[in-house]
Amino acid sequence: MPRPTTIAIDLDALSLNAAATGSLAGNSRILASVKANAYGHGMIRCSQKLSEIVDGFAVAFCEEAVALREAGIDLPMLLLEGPFDRCDVDAIHEHGLMMTLHSHHQIDLLEQSCHPLTAPIWIKIDSGMHRLGFCPAEAPQIEKRLRELGAQSITLISHYADGEHPHSALTQEQQKVWQRLKNTTLSQTSMANSAGVINGLDTRSNWVRPGIMLYGAAHVATETPISLEPVMSFNSEVMALREITAGESVGYGGRWRATRDSLIATIPAGYGDGYPRTAIDGTPVWLQGRRFPLVGRVSMDMITVDVTDFSDCQVGAPVELWGKHLAVNEVAEYAATIGYELLTRMTGRAPMNFVP
Repeated sequence: MPRPTTIAIDLDALSLNAAATGSLAGNSRILASVKANAYGHGMIRCSQKLSEIVDGFAVAFCEEAVALREAGIDLPMLLLEGPFDRCDVDAIHEHGLMMTLHSHHQIDLLEQSCHPLTAPIWIKIDSGMHRLGFCPAEAPQIEKRLRELGAQSITLISHYADGEHPHSALTQEQQKVWQRLKNTTLSQTSMANSAGVINGLDTRSNWVRPGIMLYGAAHVATETPISLEPVMSFNSEVMALREITAGESVGYGGRWRATRDSLIATIPAGYGDGYPRTAIDGTPVWLQGRRFPLVGRVSMDMITVDVTDFSDCQVGAPVELWGKHLAVNEVAEYAATIGYELLTRMTGRAPMNFVP
């Protein structure tokens, strides 16, 4: 019998989330972010499903885009980090990819390659994230240089540093910078990520770039709830039950000690599968329709759960570590991280099953 720890990817939920994104995006086209293996959900299968709904895809770097092209995905595709060297420039031309340019060095690479600029070019503008991009004042000169090199279509792109908080000083300042830039350019524009889409920040641009919301794990609090379904369910079963007496400890280092006679369920999933080792005692686990607390340190292959208040618990009882009943973002809070990290660092050991 195979180990019962598996990952289920609900492709119908992915489609529903994409449709919900479209309803919020207005007339903006949707560039779905499928970088980092579609946030841990399986880049090729998710992209194949999303191809029915979205207008294009965003990936981090060239190899991700080439993998999608080789899988038959032919929609517009943007490299968010742009080319790293001449080989990337050649591959971008060969596969008909769109590239983001964030430095003069990258423009020099284009000029040296002598490839015609047949695909749209995206210019990264630093509106306040201060990570990559040209300063806004440089935008007209950069646009001019690229048009002189033959670029027919240009999109200005930027990124919110605090889009989850639309009224923060940082977000407000970025919006001012972006609006001033939009007023001075004839190029297309793209600013809103998932948080921007959900909070209605600049969805009047030509493109929006949703990511985490497509996978049902956006951690944006809104006054009007939106309907997003978790796409990933991380599942297992109880593999063993053990009775311990008050005063005995469980797990490495004896971090958790029973204050009463207790029943402990062992689940065959651990940090070797992607469950966070930093999860503290009390992290919820969904076990046969109820929440129970994790107790003891997470091991490479197993976790332990206090099911004392579930006297009828049996070996083989179904477990959800996160998914439809238990939000990944809630588990992430107990592990002092964010849902993005938990989803993207799944190790690949647990089999991934796509449904339907």
